[in-house]
Amino acid sequence: MRKYVSEFIGTLVLVLFGCGVAVFTSASVVSTALAFGLSIVVMAYTIGSISGCHLNPAVSFAMFTSGKMSFSEFIKYVVAQILGALAGAGLLALIINNVVSLGDFKEVGLGANSYGGFGVNMLGAFITETILTFVFILTILGVTSDKKFSNISGIVIGLALTFVHLLGIKITGTSVNPARSLAPALLLGGEALKQVWVFILAPLFGSALATITHKFLTNEN
Repeated sequence: MRKYVSEFIGTLVLVLFGCGVAVFTSASVVSTALAFGLSIVVMAYTIGSISGCHLNPAVSFAMFTSGKMSFSEFIKYVVAQILGALAGAGLLALIINNVVSLGDFKEVGLGANSYGGFGVNMLGAFITETILTFVFILTILGVTSDKKFSNISGIVIGLALTFVHLLGIKITGTSVNPARSLAPALLLGGEALKQVWVFILAPLFGSALATITHKFLTNEN
């Protein structure tokens, strides 16, 4: 149970601070990228020894397809992550609604992912999210596969998340995390909810590609 509570808390923090900074800085690329990356670093050294600090169904999916966790455990992790993301998005909505100058959270947004900006269509968003997730998950698999990196893995993974956000924020808002995308979309509804499937499927597809690539590169069977 401690693992699932840890995933709940960690994903809550990730969504609250990552999406919160995106909202309050009008999606400043550097600030938002750092907020998501630092959330991972902070949580990695807080709950990493308990749950592994996945905070992301795409990460858990990679662990499952790599044979590092059972299907039952994978499902429980995902449920905990989605609930944590919903709690984080809910707290952010509460904060927004109580800052008079901002107005209702549905008007302000919750840092939801979307496509259409910069002329990016659905396919472009899917390809972008697949690539970003591929790089992120491949980094995680690489740094966690060797014990000599155990002391710095949290920092490396946090930097990797920051790295992919720097490219993706102005294209899709950067998901690479189905739970992080689903929670704001459920609360906002409308166009965010219509588009969210891209930000669920593309990260899972990118995760699968990263797992296959890592197995090939490391000659794992």
